[in-house]
Amino acid sequence: MKNWLPQDLPYKRALPFAKDTLNLSPPLVLALGFMALIVLGALLLLLPIATTTPLSLLQAVFTATSAVTVTGLVVVDTGTHFTHFGQVIIALLIQAGGLGFMTFAVVAVVSLGAKIGLTQQKIAQEAMNQTSLAQVVDTAKAVLIYALVIELLGIVLLTLVWLQELGFSTALYHATFYTISAFNNAGFALHSSGLMPYAGHIGVNLIITGLFITGGIGFTVLIDLKKQRRWHLLSVNTRLVLLATFYINLIAFLLFWLLEAQNPATLGSLSLKDQILTAWFQAVTPRTAGFNTLDYSQITDASTVLTLLLMFIGGGSLSTASGIKIGTFVVLIMATYAFLRRRDEACVLNRTIPNTVVLKALALTFVSMVLVFLAIFLLTILEDAPFLDIAFEAVSALSTVGLSRGLTANLSEAGQAVVIFLMITGRLGPLTLAYFLATPKKRKTRYAETKIQVG
Repeated sequence: MKNWLPQDLPYKRALPFAKDTLNLSPPLVLALGFMALIVLGALLLLLPIATTTPLSLLQAVFTATSAVTVTGLVVVDTGTHFTHFGQVIIALLIQAGGLGFMTFAVVAVVSLGAKIGLTQQKIAQEAMNQTSLAQVVDTAKAVLIYALVIELLGIVLLTLVWLQELGFSTALYHATFYTISAFNNAGFALHSSGLMPYAGHIGVNLIITGLFITGGIGFTVLIDLKKQRRWHLLSVNTRLVLLATFYINLIAFLLFWLLEAQNPATLGSLSLKDQILTAWFQAVTPRTAGFNTLDYSQITDASTVLTLLLMFIGGGSLSTASGIKIGTFVVLIMATYAFLRRRDEACVLNRTIPNTVVLKALALTFVSMVLVFLAIFLLTILEDAPFLDIAFEAVSALSTVGLSRGLTANLSEAGQAVVIFLMITGRLGPLTLAYFLATPKKRKTRYAETKIQVG
């Protein structure tokens, strides 16, 4: 295989993808890349010009991790604790983490005229969750182009919305920060109460939700929509993601409105218009966006459980969202349905789902559930807080949502370490972590089948 690096570079063997370097697995390379971003971000946030008051090392690491993993959980207020320099660093970390460092790496290599070798394509394939190596470069280019175009549109619209209230320079600054945070599903805000001051603002609600829903459905869906433009020509995956997103958001909206309509601490005291806007925002933001227009510590327990489910599901594959992903959720439903109907194969939209996909969905969900329960167990030992708040924090961190019931700022150092691990794991993917911990090996022997009682 021809090396993709220019042969006349004397330092080629020192580069991470050079020939004859250590044979690292794709998940490990991804993990090291994200860790490098976190370390760099933490060091920059520790600079005196980045903060208004001194920041501890753990706080810097937590903030950098939250930004790179596009989570949005914060232990210090972003708007008051960080200077403009620090806020710009956070925005850059969000952008790099949201679009994925491998996307930037692939585009950078191609722009220099170099070729990408098979090993590098596999790493990029792992990062972008692609099934075809040939699609990696085209997908990476499309990701950057789509992101820049959509974010530019968001910046323009939000600047116009805030122009009269904040003035041009401040409106542009806020619009840029919130657009990057929203499109990348990060949830970082420049106000301590999030977007609660704009709970009844139609423009802010529609633009912000439009940004994080677009970023959360997945770039493969956006690319397919641009290419085909007709429903019957779209891929099964695209139609599945769009239909599932529509129905999940609609059901979540109706349920949240129903559950909170009589709650005076949330929707009960609002006008009908504000109730609709707020219920809509809270129904779609748990899909890993992390913004809020009301206090989540005041919602009912039933709404909290609904939010936990929505956070656990997450968004689409190859998106700025996390969670187990919409496709995984649908595959689990269809596999269960097929079993209950005594069918040999699971189907969706008149197509058969391969058994390998079903097994991957089961493995991903199982690993995610184990991590959540383990984190809840540890946090209940470390933190003196209500159980529901702890469970909410754990699912929010693993799904890189960023919503909190007020526990984040009060976490102990050990608790912060647990949440940091969850955020990194959630962004890299529980299945990637499992791959890293136990690289699969094909067995050369096949055993006789046996029957085990289940259920």
